[in-house]
Amino acid sequence: MAGRSEMQAKEPVNEQMIANMYTSMRTELNQIYSKITELEMEVSEHSLVINAIQPLDPARRCYRMIGGVLVERNIKEVLPAVQRNKEGIEEVIARLNEALEKKKKEIADFEAKYKIRIRKGDSDMKDEEGSKKEGGSQGVLVGPAGSAE
Repeated sequence: MAGRSEMQAKEPVNEQMIANMYTSMRTELNQIYSKITELEMEVSEHSLVINAIQPLDPARRCYRMIGGVLVERNIKEVLPAVQRNKEGIEEVIARLNEALEKKKKEIADFEAKYKIRIRKGDSDMKDEEGSKKEGGSQGVLVGPAGSAE
């Protein structure tokens, strides 16, 4: 709880400081959300690769990008590495979700302590509705072109 002790050590003295601290906390929350979304897309990509190469002959040649260099391997070497990477990313997502919950609680406590209320105008509501519709279309996977026939 280093964040909590920092907050107590730096008690805001005026409304502007409270607003700045609150904005900073909200920015951190949004950064965590963004990172989780980015990593979830990576997990999705790893799943696509795993599903594509799993049924193939383990001795078959394949190529993998490692640190910006394309290397030739075979499927029996690449498949376990991709699966390990996917599991590692999933663990990071789990830790970020824990951090997200802590940050939400910290923000809720801060809002309660300083009686912060968020006002939503008409334009904000329209923006949120648009982002919900946009977010609903994310995560849709399209199969290979030949399977649609």
